[in-house]
Amino acid sequence: MQDKSFFGHPRGLFVLFLTEMWERFGYYGMRAILLLFLISPTARGAMGLPEAEGTSIYALYVASVYLLTLPGGWIADNILGQKKSIIYGGGLITLGYAILAISSSPSTFYIGLVAVALGTGLLKANISTIVGELYPEGGRKRDEAFSIFYMGINVGSTLGIAMVGYIGEKVNWHLGFATASIAMLLGLITFIFMGRTYLKGIGDEPSAKAKVSDTHAIAHPPINKNVLYTIVGLLVVFYAVLHFTGKIDFSNAQGLANAAGIIIVSITVAYFLFILLGGGLNTVEKKRVAVLGVLFFAVSIFWSGFEQAATSFQIFASRHTERTFFGWEMPSSWFQFFNAAFIVMLAPLVNSLWAFLEKRNMNPSTPVKFAIGLILMGVGFYVMVLGANIAVTGVKASFIFLSVTYVLHTIGELSISPVGLSSYTKLAPRQYVSQFMGIWFVGASLGNLIAGIFAGGFTEGNLQQMPSLFNQVFVIGIVSGLVLLLFAKPIKKWMGGIE
Repeated sequence: MQDKSFFGHPRGLFVLFLTEMWERFGYYGMRAILLLFLISPTARGAMGLPEAEGTSIYALYVASVYLLTLPGGWIADNILGQKKSIIYGGGLITLGYAILAISSSPSTFYIGLVAVALGTGLLKANISTIVGELYPEGGRKRDEAFSIFYMGINVGSTLGIAMVGYIGEKVNWHLGFATASIAMLLGLITFIFMGRTYLKGIGDEPSAKAKVSDTHAIAHPPINKNVLYTIVGLLVVFYAVLHFTGKIDFSNAQGLANAAGIIIVSITVAYFLFILLGGGLNTVEKKRVAVLGVLFFAVSIFWSGFEQAATSFQIFASRHTERTFFGWEMPSSWFQFFNAAFIVMLAPLVNSLWAFLEKRNMNPSTPVKFAIGLILMGVGFYVMVLGANIAVTGVKASFIFLSVTYVLHTIGELSISPVGLSSYTKLAPRQYVSQFMGIWFVGASLGNLIAGIFAGGFTEGNLQQMPSLFNQVFVIGIVSGLVLLLFAKPIKKWMGGIE
């Protein structure tokens, strides 16, 4: 019996809440100053890269952070188990931020970024998997737990952006990175010492080797290695053709970012094909995996707009937004914690709304909630179109435009992200659960990459194109949301009774 003393949930959830809070403190805090560090003038020690190059490097980093959750999930499923993966990942992240703090050359700085990305790949998907493992019965309680866990993410990101953003932007860049390292160290200590008591027996053994004793315990045929070899061979041929025809270019940051987008999409499609054709699944499981594929592409579209917060919105806040109040200029990076602050304020309200509707059998299905999120993301960009129309006249836009956009995007995020996290733990075949949590975060990887590449067009010489650039995302968000809404009922049927 688990001691349910954390808002009626197991104390293990509190351990995961704190661990993720400190990890997100460091990640979002560092991310708040990363793009500014890359593209700002070099007077204060920043790198001062051109916008297109700086945003491409940023895009590659944030894409790698989430893309590496897929191999991180495989390592947990097959070699280390979730707990050890989280511990090793947390150690790498701590080391990576420390390297950023003491780096004195671009090469050392990039080594630090690689260490953080590798560590996050090991930690991120697996800590979410353990949240799901606390609730083998599934249901509404698991969704509620993910909403609480999600609040931990946003408490950490709010504090991280406020503290690391201010220290890095106004005091010293490297001191900001050091603050992120200390935060991750606190999260690691929390997980190791509190987890011994409150997460005992959970995530210790690789799930591929564990004996499954729940309702998912189905006799599966072995993995079809011929399918695996065929798909890998086709991928190799595909990349070779693209390379020799000049469609992908690895010679510069922009080319690498564009190539990464192609690689992420192709690997994800290949992975889904392998699981469907050679993963040893029954018909019900295959349909659920197909649903996960639909949700993957929906969340990728959402993150590609939402993650403009750290790219095009950051540039808009820094250059085109009035942020002086009574003679004091607010750091532009602080706009990034608007979303996290709104999450903390609005998450209980949205969670209560779903609970209220659940009691009346009116709670929207997962596909409908995803559609709502996409539409709200699109509407938020329409607000930015209005703000950009003011900025192109040479007048700084009111902070209200970014604020309203963040409110809309926050409600959209609450309709998609906690629900999606929970759905992936419920719909994924048991023997692939950590890998599919990795796939969920690969969606964030693709979205972040697109956001970074998109922001490369926000140069001073391209100012007049800003409204049309924002308008493109507005149209994509609205159309994709409506399409998902149209197919919500058949998608729900393929979920096989899982809510």
